[in-house]
Amino acid sequence: MIRAMKEQSHPENATIPLFPLAVGLWLGYLLLLLLIDRSFYPRPVFPPVYYWVNGIIGLALLGASHRTRLRNWLGPTFAPLAIILLSMTPIVLGQVTQILQFGPGPANGPGGGPEAIFLRTMPLLLITLILTAWLYGWRYVIIFNGGVAALTLGLYLFLFRPGIPLLPPLVVLLIQTITFLVAGYFISTLINQLRRQHEALVDANARLVDYAATLEQLTLSRERNRLARELHDTLAHSLSALSVQLETTKAYWDVEPETARQLLEQSLETTRTGLNETRRALKALRASPLEDLGLLLALRRLAQNAAERGQLTLHLDLPEQLPPLPSAVEQCIYRVAQEALENVVRHARARNMYVTLSDDSDGLVLSIRDDGVGFDLQTAQGNGHFGLAGIRERATVAGATLEVASEPGQGASIRLMFKEHSHAHSSVDL
Repeated sequence: MIRAMKEQSHPENATIPLFPLAVGLWLGYLLLLLLIDRSFYPRPVFPPVYYWVNGIIGLALLGASHRTRLRNWLGPTFAPLAIILLSMTPIVLGQVTQILQFGPGPANGPGGGPEAIFLRTMPLLLITLILTAWLYGWRYVIIFNGGVAALTLGLYLFLFRPGIPLLPPLVVLLIQTITFLVAGYFISTLINQLRRQHEALVDANARLVDYAATLEQLTLSRERNRLARELHDTLAHSLSALSVQLETTKAYWDVEPETARQLLEQSLETTRTGLNETRRALKALRASPLEDLGLLLALRRLAQNAAERGQLTLHLDLPEQLPPLPSAVEQCIYRVAQEALENVVRHARARNMYVTLSDDSDGLVLSIRDDGVGFDLQTAQGNGHFGLAGIRERATVAGATLEVASEPGQGASIRLMFKEHSHAHSSVDL
């Protein structure tokens, strides 16, 4: 993909959209020159053959620029050949027809002197100069100007006749050469800068594509890990407990039937509990409460469901409304709250659960704490329990700060902070 992008910026590829425009301007100026010649001069400066030959060459090049097969056949020689024809033809025809039209005398008619011929030809050459600078850069601008000056001066001296002034055309040619060098330098510098910026954008876009693919893979990996944790904490635990209870029931079946029946009832209860937990986990994986309810209602329902399942006293403090938040921020808050509340229900053995979401000068802060048994933070981080690694990753990607505090017997608390949430933005939902 990167190679394809860079190939599109190659000079030869730029001829496809550029040549029709350049040749069109070239032909437009030639037509304007013809109208001026026929309208304002009693004796035209250029004879009809000048316009016919130049016009045929211009139209031929314009047609060739739209012929893909012909361009492919000519290959890299197409652009130099077109530039040579567009620059040499006006110079040669201008010099030759000027001599044939007016002869060697000084009175060549109004607008018909050699310097006037140079000035009339200059806009045509300027278009080819821009084309050269655009496609090939400063070095070829120098070659182009040297070739134009040498050809013009050589033809003028070759066709020179006594009585034709020598100095004024040379002054005009010198001015033209200097002007073309200055213009060519600025154009080639600008084009080189644009090409460097384009290449930088291509590289940045390629890196962005790679980053998006990596982030997508990371997101999928996190979701797989979360799904694995959900299944481990619901289905795997239930099946493991059920297996032990059934083995015990089998052992007591013939010895103590009453005990076996009690164990069977416990097994059925374990099965129902595991089934409900599994259904809840699958529903959570399928549902999109943020899209259906919004962040505040989704958090309220999440906290109430967790408190009901864990038989906890819920202390809920949510604002009445929130400013518009980026999707990534809402997803991060919801998923961190979901993980933290599940930890409280499954591991904390708490009586009270406190859920607070505040939005003030310090930023947006989610706080979840309990009065349960707590845990050793270093041990939990080392063995990967309680999903701490997952919620830390979510917070880091969303640009948030996560604080976790707990001690054995002292409960646990989690604080998720967005200091500049109003300016946060992300294109990837976590």
